[in-house]
Amino acid sequence: MTLRKPGYQCRDKGTLIGEWNCPRVLCGFRGEKCAGEEDWVDSRTVYVGHREPPPGAEAYIPQRYPDNRIVSAKYTFWNFIPKNLFEQFRRIANFYFLIIFLVQLIIDTPTSPVTSGLPLFFVITVTAIKQGYEDWLRHKADNAMNQCPVHFVRHGRLVRKQSRKLRVGDIVMVKEDETFPCDLIFLSSSRADGTCHVTTASLDGESSHKTHYAVQDTKGFHSEEDIDSLHATIECEQPQPDLYKFVGRINVYNDQNDPVVRSLGSENLLLRGATLKNTEKIFGAAVYTGMETKMALNYQSKSQKRSAVEKSMNVFLVVYLCILISKALINTALKYVWQSEPSRDEPWYNRKTEAERQRNLFLRAFTDFLAFMVLFNYIIPVSMYVTVELQKFLGSYFLTWDEEMFDEEMGEGPLVNTSDLNEELGQVEYVFTDKTGTLTENNMEFKECCVEGHVCVPHAVCNGQVLPDASAIDMIDASPGASGREREELFFRALCLCHTIQVKDDDEVDGPQKSPDSGKRSAYISSSPDEVALVEGIQRFGFTYLRLKDNYMELLNRDNDVERFELLEILSFDSVRRRMSVIVKSATGEIYLFCKGADSSIFPRVTEGKVDQIQSRVERNAVEGLRTLCVAYKTLIPEEYEGIRELLQDAKVALQDRDKKLAEAYEQIETDLVLLGATAVEDRLQEKAADTIEALQKAGIKVWVLTGDKMETAAATCYACKLFRRNTQLLEVTTKRLEEQSLHDALFELSKTVLRSSASLTRDNFSGLSADMQDYGLIIDGAALSLIMKPREDGSSSNYRELFLDICRNCSAVLCCRMAPLQKAQIVKLIKLSKEHPITLAIGDGANDVSMILEAHVGIGVIGKEGRQAARNSDYAIPKFKHLKKMLLVHGHFYYIRISELVQYFFYKNVCFIFPQFLYQFFCGFSQQTLYDTAYLTLYNISFTSLPILLYSLMEQHVAMDTLKRDPALYRDIAKNALLRWRAFIYWTLLGLFDALVFFFGAYFMFENTTVTSNGQIMTSNTHMVRRLWVCLLCFWSAFRIKYFSKIFSSVTPSVCFVSRDAFSPSPTSVGARSARRPCVSTWVTSSWISVPDRPPCQQCFLICVLFPCPK
Repeated sequence: MTLRKPGYQCRDKGTLIGEWNCPRVLCGFRGEKCAGEEDWVDSRTVYVGHREPPPGAEAYIPQRYPDNRIVSAKYTFWNFIPKNLFEQFRRIANFYFLIIFLVQLIIDTPTSPVTSGLPLFFVITVTAIKQGYEDWLRHKADNAMNQCPVHFVRHGRLVRKQSRKLRVGDIVMVKEDETFPCDLIFLSSSRADGTCHVTTASLDGESSHKTHYAVQDTKGFHSEEDIDSLHATIECEQPQPDLYKFVGRINVYNDQNDPVVRSLGSENLLLRGATLKNTEKIFGAAVYTGMETKMALNYQSKSQKRSAVEKSMNVFLVVYLCILISKALINTALKYVWQSEPSRDEPWYNRKTEAERQRNLFLRAFTDFLAFMVLFNYIIPVSMYVTVELQKFLGSYFLTWDEEMFDEEMGEGPLVNTSDLNEELGQVEYVFTDKTGTLTENNMEFKECCVEGHVCVPHAVCNGQVLPDASAIDMIDASPGASGREREELFFRALCLCHTIQVKDDDEVDGPQKSPDSGKRSAYISSSPDEVALVEGIQRFGFTYLRLKDNYMELLNRDNDVERFELLEILSFDSVRRRMSVIVKSATGEIYLFCKGADSSIFPRVTEGKVDQIQSRVERNAVEGLRTLCVAYKTLIPEEYEGIRELLQDAKVALQDRDKKLAEAYEQIETDLVLLGATAVEDRLQEKAADTIEALQKAGIKVWVLTGDKMETAAATCYACKLFRRNTQLLEVTTKRLEEQSLHDALFELSKTVLRSSASLTRDNFSGLSADMQDYGLIIDGAALSLIMKPREDGSSSNYRELFLDICRNCSAVLCCRMAPLQKAQIVKLIKLSKEHPITLAIGDGANDVSMILEAHVGIGVIGKEGRQAARNSDYAIPKFKHLKKMLLVHGHFYYIRISELVQYFFYKNVCFIFPQFLYQFFCGFSQQTLYDTAYLTLYNISFTSLPILLYSLMEQHVAMDTLKRDPALYRDIAKNALLRWRAFIYWTLLGLFDALVFFFGAYFMFENTTVTSNGQIMTSNTHMVRRLWVCLLCFWSAFRIKYFSKIFSSVTPSVCFVSRDAFSPSPTSVGARSARRPCVSTWVTSSWISVPDRPPCQQCFLICVLFPCPK
């Protein structure tokens, strides 16, 4: 017999039954359906108040669900040490040093195990303390949350207990300004209409009040006794993290035999973490508790992104590991060559024992190889990972502390959600940006409406604010006749009714707007700024939306009479349909379906109306950059509405594929419409958006706009923000063009046009734009992109993607319009995985941008009016699009310069340190003698050479901020990981080898033919001469380094350290783009001074370099 886990059920003839009684389970078939059942769905049954269903209704099978404890902590007291050690030793560097430490313990090695064990212990301990402290804070926060008191109903009375003791099925009471302790099904409230208002700022950052609705059959239960008498079961989907999706149904058992079934959606679900507002109290049934709540599921970590610097660092580690192995092999071979003579193999002062003579040669060679590995293992920087993480973490505060990126209006500054990608901000090659709310303000202003071909312009609406003492309208075209006036009023009524706006009085919302009809202060609240702009704009034409009360929508007409429409159905808006509808019933009994949406989704469904005139006006407004919506309607007879109601009810109560069934129902309902008119609203461009895009283009960054708007509107915005210029020739790959020619012909024609021009294209290094050739811009829509991304019918791997990419590479800008959220992510992935593997950045402000933000190498969320879903899912968040300029050109530039020099220096200093040890073996008969003291070996990496470079990597500013902002072309100098390429890596390695030779042979020649006394003084006749020679060698060494450092960094700017003579001398009055200040070597000498074995001579060299700085 096949048994299911608890929590899985199936449907049999419309009744939910327990898993043990399911015929499919008893028969042992997992994949088949029970007789008469719908498609099986992974769901759960919740018994409200833990009351068993009536006899014969359905089997009562108690199910086990987790309690309401929130556990965000990663460790417990018992598993902290083993789990933390396991995670730390997954890093290759830590694991490598652990192996070296074990080798030192097992075999006789030239160095003490302390030299490897202590640095490893230090790194592991520091990391464990940091992670342990962070986890202790999480435990502390969890306990505070789990022990907060809540009220629930038991036996008709309120009982108080800790939040962690809540169980699925409990009926909970929440008071005003309290947060919901778990995910609740809204049963009833103190409001007579069964609604409540909540804020979800802690979930998605939206501070606006959202309205939720109680179940129709339970909203009348206002007391504890009433709610305790409720007899109901809830069937819903298993927990999933989508905050805005919920599928379920409730069965309410009354005196009748058959239960009343009501559908449940996201409007009936109160999420944990949300706060109750403007409602005295509510009652709800717990459906998801603890770690199964949507809040907890959304707090799980996202997939880890790795920067290009981190990838280069890992490759360099492998190279140095190969160098280490090579050194060990060379020394092992040379040792046996050296010992080939008996006098060297067994000198008179070190005779071997008989056991040593009989020892296997290969075993001895392997032991010697391991010993040399131990001796040279310090070439691998053990503390590099810790130092790099510390630098990234501390460096991220410079971004959050930037006052220029703080927005006074919003009271928000930049946020850093992850510091692992700081340096990636300096490597961006493609920026993919949303339009609405990112490039524009998402602050809609009603401009005009077109009714039956007649254009009406309200002249008393400015930026969504109604101006006082103004009520007239301007009619651009001739006024309509009597029949047209009826259609005009129907158009205005449609706009007043077809929306999801909530009206808040002045005691509920700060800063309301004044209605023109009365002195009552009120404000319109909606998740869509377009809806608010439309309803406010229609007020100027004499129609004012008042409220939704008792399921009746009230509006004030031109005659100051209140009209009431019963709200029958709402066909919600979604990004696929791009329209919404309402079905209302007037006081005279007429039933209307009002529909509004994008022109592309309305015109194909229209069978009547002045389509040509309205379409012409819509296209004209789109070219001017206005956002357009079309409005249509149809009249329904009662029998027709009954069929629609049953169709919608069947789709709403379905537990599986509810969205699909609703979409199919909407498709059937929204047909044969009569076109009434269209509206136009303006979305203003954000401040300095054009300057930001222009600066990014000068920096060599390509900017693509991905939007769901229509082509004409998006193109007008692109011209306004200077993405397209007046001399830009636009190339189109749109549905309209593909109707005239095939995709293959269109792409090849564009390819010939662009590639022919690119053959002789010359680009200005400063501007990044075409200097003497035609500039091209590409426009593509979602339908054409789907054809490009689709493989060919013959199944071959070749498709149009590469051809499309070739065209895009030779265009200065690309506009992708009519994009679905998934298509935005596909575009980003297409560029991300192209053969150049460019670094991509995606920026947006809405939930529809989350997919591309997660797909890009760097995701940036704009803290906008569409909530904070983008900001929550991004790597960084900024208040406005204009802040992207400084984030990339200044902070990104500094981050990359600092981290790249930090990484290169770590490898360089270890070469300087360990190569003398390699040379020393040639002077000690390859006897594995160590050159350095044990304490020096131990502290070299973790203290002596880590802290100075850490401070340098935090403070270095090789170019002034103003210079970087004024000259965006400087960003090009560090593009494509310029400072961590193989050429730079080899240079740093060779420089380390040269310095190591100077260190070793300088000390060797100084101590030649000398005697060292007990107090450390050198007794020799030519000591002074040798010391002079040593100082001259170091001066030559420093001059060599200065010369080649100047060569490397001259392409960016001469290095200016933060500790130099310039700090004590007046700064130059003018700073050029490529010669900001005099180059100084004190930092380089200081950092090398720490790694020089013989300190006093290098101190002299340091003083020489400071007193006599390099020439310009």
